[in-house]
Amino acid sequence: MNDESPYGEDAALRGNPSFVWRAGQTRRLDMVRRIVALEGRRILDVGCGVGMYTAAFSRYTEHAFGIEVEMDRAREAYTHVTRISQAVGEALPFVDDSFDVVFSHEVLEHVRADGICASEMVRVTRPGGHIVLFVPNRLYFFETHGIYWRGQYHFGNKPLVNWLPDRLRNRLAPHVRAYTSGALRRLFADQPVKTVVHTQIYPGYDNIVARSPRLGRTLQAATYALERTPLRRLGLSHFMVLQALA
Repeated sequence: MNDESPYGEDAALRGNPSFVWRAGQTRRLDMVRRIVALEGRRILDVGCGVGMYTAAFSRYTEHAFGIEVEMDRAREAYTHVTRISQAVGEALPFVDDSFDVVFSHEVLEHVRADGICASEMVRVTRPGGHIVLFVPNRLYFFETHGIYWRGQYHFGNKPLVNWLPDRLRNRLAPHVRAYTSGALRRLFADQPVKTVVHTQIYPGYDNIVARSPRLGRTLQAATYALERTPLRRLGLSHFMVLQALA
């Protein structure tokens, strides 16, 4: 498969950002806004892709920034928000205590060193500020980033891959991490932060809603209700908000 395809190996390694803004993104932004004030804040979007969330933040503040490792995506993000830099999450090009909110949406699973990236996000967050994360949940029914089988990358949702032991799971999906609750918390265990929120959420089902609105709405109603029960632990993504300490 052509690496330049949105479903090719290049996308497997770096992930696909949100190319359009849909209901699923609105829902996640609303979750953030219920916990973290965005108005007038200095906000950093780590791994901003083509700038969808960065542009959304700019509706609440003049101080929305983004960093993106891929130059083509950084250029596209720049068409939405001008405060965009090409950089990696493991070496954020900002001084300590630069931001009120540091946001990272489905990015930590792709970086080379997630522990270093986590510490960098803490470093640039001012005391009292917040770090907001969405990352894949190891307990979700599907590996959504595809798998490698006999040397070939196969795009698509692959069932039960993340439920396999590490040795087998990582052979099929060496290109991306998925986090248990404990693994995610351990990334920040030695950092000067406290956990404000840590839960799991189910998908937005935007593609299903577009094809079959009734089915999509049924899935939304059923699984969003699960988010209020212990079965939230099987959701698609972790949603974590941390507060930086003095």
